[in-house]
Amino acid sequence: MTRVNTATFSLIMVAIGVVITLIAHAIGVDYLYFASYTILQFIVLATAWNILGGYCGYVNFGSAAFFALGAYSSVFVHKVFPLPVPLLIVVGALVSGLVGLGMGYLTLRLRGSFFAIATLALAVVLQTLVVNWDFVGGSRGAYIIRPEFLEIGSFKIPYIEYLFILMLALAIIALITARTIERSQLGFGFATIRDDELAAEACGVPTLRLKLIATALSGAFMGMAGAPFPYYIGYLQPQSAFSLEYAVNSIAMPMIGGTTSWVGPLVGAVLLGTAQQYATVTISSAVNLLIVGLMLVAFVIIAPNGLVGLVQERLRRKRS
Repeated sequence: MTRVNTATFSLIMVAIGVVITLIAHAIGVDYLYFASYTILQFIVLATAWNILGGYCGYVNFGSAAFFALGAYSSVFVHKVFPLPVPLLIVVGALVSGLVGLGMGYLTLRLRGSFFAIATLALAVVLQTLVVNWDFVGGSRGAYIIRPEFLEIGSFKIPYIEYLFILMLALAIIALITARTIERSQLGFGFATIRDDELAAEACGVPTLRLKLIATALSGAFMGMAGAPFPYYIGYLQPQSAFSLEYAVNSIAMPMIGGTTSWVGPLVGAVLLGTAQQYATVTISSAVNLLIVGLMLVAFVIIAPNGLVGLVQERLRRKRS
C-alpha cells in the first residue's frame, strides 16, 4: 500500500474542500450552510481534543473554556477595533493557545482524574470571569450584527456561506495538522506518553515539553473554532459559549470514531453532528445530549476502540 506524503494529502484535502464548496454553492440553501458549519466546527473541536486526549492520553474536560475564549476574544476585538473574521481566528488561536500553554504548565504534573478535574475547574473559573466582565456583555450577553452579504469587488456571497468556507478551511487545516503530527517524531513522543509516561521519562523523552506543545496546539484549535461563533450565532452569552454540549461532544466524537488516528475524530464528528442536526430539525435540540449518551453507550459496547479501531481489527483478522 502506497503511503501518501503530507504535501499530496494537503492537496487532496484542499481539492475536496473546493468540491464541497462548489456543491454547497450550487445547492444554495441557507440551512445547509448553518448545519454544515456546525458539523465542520465539531470536526475542528474533535480533532483539537484528540491531540491532547487521544495522542497523549490526557482527558480534557475544559474544551468549552477554550472554545469560549476564542469566541469572547472576537467579541472583545470587535468592540475595541473591528477586524476581519480570518484575523479574529488568528487572535482566538493565540489567546486560547497561550491559555492552554499556561494551563499545561500548571496542571500537567497532575495525571488521570486529577488533571481532568483541573481542566473542568478552568472552565468554571473562566465562565465566572466572563459573567462578571461587563465589557464583553457579562451575564446579559453581547450582540454581534453581521452583514447580510460579503462583498469582494463585484462578487457578493451570503455571509453564512463565507463563515461556512472559513470553517471548512479550519477543518482542513486541523486534519492536516493532526495527520502530520501522527506521522512525525512529535506524534511518536505523544504515543510514548499515552502508553507509559514513566517509562518514556526514564528513556529520556521530554514529556513535559511534549505535553505543553499538545495543550497549546489543542487549545489553539479550539479557540480557532470558537472565534467565528459570535458572527454565526449573532448573540453570544456565557451559557451558549460555555455550554456543556461542547465539552461532552468534544470527548464523545473521538471516542465514537477512535482516538489513535486522525480519521477517528473526523468520523465521530460527522456521525454525531449529522445525527444532532437531524434531531434538531425533526424533534428538538433538547435531545442532543441524549443522542450523545446513547451513541457513547452503543459504541463503547460494540466498538471500544471506536469505529476506526473496529475496522482495523476486522481487516487484521482477514489478513491473518
